[in-house]
Amino acid sequence: MTAEYRIALAGCGGMANEWLGYVLKRQDAEIVALVDIRVESAENMAVKHGLTVPVFTDIKQAIEQTGANLVFDVTVPSSHFNIARTSLELGCNVFSEKPLAETLEQCTEIVAIAERTGRSHTVMQNRRYDPRIRALREQIKTGTIGRVGYVGASFFLAPHFGGFRDVMDSPLLLDMAIHTFDQARFISGADPVTVYCQEFNPPGSWYAGNAAAVCIFEMSDGSVFSYQGSWCAEGAPTSWESSWRVQGEKGAIIWDGLGMPYAEVLDTNEHAGKFMNDYVRVEGAAADMEETFHHGCLREMFLSLSEQRPAETDCRDNIYSMAMVFGALESARTGRKLDIAEMMNRSVQPLKQET
Repeated sequence: MTAEYRIALAGCGGMANEWLGYVLKRQDAEIVALVDIRVESAENMAVKHGLTVPVFTDIKQAIEQTGANLVFDVTVPSSHFNIARTSLELGCNVFSEKPLAETLEQCTEIVAIAERTGRSHTVMQNRRYDPRIRALREQIKTGTIGRVGYVGASFFLAPHFGGFRDVMDSPLLLDMAIHTFDQARFISGADPVTVYCQEFNPPGSWYAGNAAAVCIFEMSDGSVFSYQGSWCAEGAPTSWESSWRVQGEKGAIIWDGLGMPYAEVLDTNEHAGKFMNDYVRVEGAAADMEETFHHGCLREMFLSLSEQRPAETDCRDNIYSMAMVFGALESARTGRKLDIAEMMNRSVQPLKQET
């Protein structure tokens, strides 16, 4: 019997194992093609996972010859736009690793093609599928701290990757900040309105480009989101999920990115008029999730197809997280506060087909 989802996996590097590990558990899906610019990478992936499928170096050929109706894009960011465009135009839905694309113009064009073809394009934002951040969001949604006025995230780590990140112009903003920016949108339910950013390369940095940044976003709910981060911060590291403070009118929520979030709220039993109020601690409750992180996001992607609705990380939503990245970069370059909507409007221009 033919599976409902016939998948061509593009990109057979290390991350593809995570995607395959999930899909091989599903009874309604099968891998019908492996695609990589290096044939040996695709062949090795087939052997590793016991797959008897054809291998290709071209996604168009793979789709046409196998009848694939879903593409997993686990390629490098510079390939995302062409993989998405080709796959959507050939009638496939697309599940893609982050980022949506390398430029805001490309992101906008992917959204337009998805709209025109009626196909789904969804982006892997695995940090949304963490029971702890779901607990944080639930405390905000249920009004534990009242109306939110401030969201702050600190990200300070010193990973010595080597390779392409060491020579990027903006390694922190381009390669990592998308996770924290998307987390901020997820927990607040708000979208960016303006951004001011200063990026810099601190003393001791081994990166060629700017490895640190401070960003201030005005959000659509009237709150302010503040991001401070460094990828060359030796000592006292934060978690990879960042360290968070969400300030509301009745209290604050704290999450160190490691344990569970908790709130401290005004003690309503205390009398008014005190110089410093007393507070009551409210523990966050971990969300009950069947799958988490990568597998949780993939589960939601498949569920959105079966329920014929946009996924939580559909390209039409994810473009606002990408706009935070590109907005921060432009603000840092120009040295001015940037209007996100104006920047996004400028990006609406069809891209030329490559020959």
